[in-house]
Amino acid sequence: MQGYNVLMVYNNEMDRLLMCKRLKDPYKGLSNLVGGKIEPGESGIDAAYRELFEETGISKEDIVLRHLMDFTYYLQDCYVEVYAGKLMRDVQVSGDENELYWSDLHRDFFDMSLYAGEGNIGHMIEQVRMSGILEER
Repeated sequence: MQGYNVLMVYNNEMDRLLMCKRLKDPYKGLSNLVGGKIEPGESGIDAAYRELFEETGISKEDIVLRHLMDFTYYLQDCYVEVYAGKLMRDVQVSGDENELYWSDLHRDFFDMSLYAGEGNIGHMIEQVRMSGILEER
């Protein structure tokens, strides 16, 4: 079963979320979270940090990722690990795989005409909010 990850990167103030505009299928033209494949033999968290750096330039020194949830898609023979983190400082993001941008959180992330993932992005944002997983301790 192929593993993938999805990375929810919040700015330090927790009022913006890093998104990308997909340049290719699936979901071409829709907004999505960054992420990618988990390679054979690679741990989920190592893959999350690797993909984050490859797609955005954000490193382990900039953010602590927390494992939020998983989705298993039996019919597609794959699973998705969801990680969330809050940047420790302002960083310049850059990547050429997709167009990166910061979205405010006052959007309808359940709108499937604008966002990839069949409404999952909205669900994940609500889970972060309700769980308090990224609040200062």
